[in-house]
Amino acid sequence: MQVKFRTKKLRKQYESKKAATKAYGPEVAKKYVQRIGIIKQTASLEELQAQHPLRCHALKGDRQGEWAINLTGFMRLIFTFKDEELTIVCIEEVSKHYDD
Repeated sequence: MQVKFRTKKLRKQYESKKAATKAYGPEVAKKYVQRIGIIKQTASLEELQAQHPLRCHALKGDRQGEWAINLTGFMRLIFTFKDEELTIVCIEEVSKHYDD
């Protein structure tokens, strides 16, 4: 899949370990870069969903149309698809699973 980023900041956090660590801490930063690498190497949504540790799933409610991948227990990577063939992914944000 092709990966795009909603913001320059999200791209920089992917390209720079230091920027990612500053924003999210070392554990989430490592998983952020790792998960985007997995998305890039994946050919289809079905293949992404088959990788159970990722917990790739569609979001509901006001986040309908967005997808999430687990980073850690409470942190997740939110993304959307930018084409009907589901081959272009846009990284939207990293957020807490529960907005506490």
